[in-house]
Amino acid sequence: MKAHKSLSDTQLILGFQDGDCGALETLVSRYKDKLFSSILFLVKDKFLAEDLFQETFLRIIDTLRSRRYNEEGKFLPWAMRIAHNLCVDYFRKVKRTPTILTQDKKDIFDVIHVVVNDNAEHRIMRNQNYDRIHQMLDKLPEEQREVIVLRHFGDMSFKEIAETTNCSINTALGRMRYGLINLRKMMLEKQINL
Repeated sequence: MKAHKSLSDTQLILGFQDGDCGALETLVSRYKDKLFSSILFLVKDKFLAEDLFQETFLRIIDTLRSRRYNEEGKFLPWAMRIAHNLCVDYFRKVKRTPTILTQDKKDIFDVIHVVVNDNAEHRIMRNQNYDRIHQMLDKLPEEQREVIVLRHFGDMSFKEIAETTNCSINTALGRMRYGLINLRKMMLEKQINL
């Protein structure tokens, strides 16, 4: 797998299509945290997020095996669209929307692996900041929260966000702008410095 780490997404995809399962393993490990975090943030349920995450990669594998993938150089945004669409399909199926409040406010940050050599005090402060950010994001309207998650956790462009959420680029930009304004207001009100 070490030999695969220096390969581009396109090279890994071509390698997998030629029968190299290690290439797929590298591709999965490269993006699993971002995809899972985004799904979890949308569905607010760890077990459901795991199911949707697995379904996302099953669809990715099927598409790659059948050689129908044509988003060359844009693997992560393409994978994020698949994950987002599966979340939307799930909520349509059960005819409900995700709740704003979570039961375990640390779930999204449990899957983000940051390797930093610091002391216990810094880790505690970082975890408190994660909790504050998560609580503030949960207070945003769903459309604003969704754009911020797709932009920052999914590294999607505004064009890709607009396509994924079925809105115009200007609407996506506006939602991001108002979401960030609302986050700043909350930080000022609570005198939070991150």
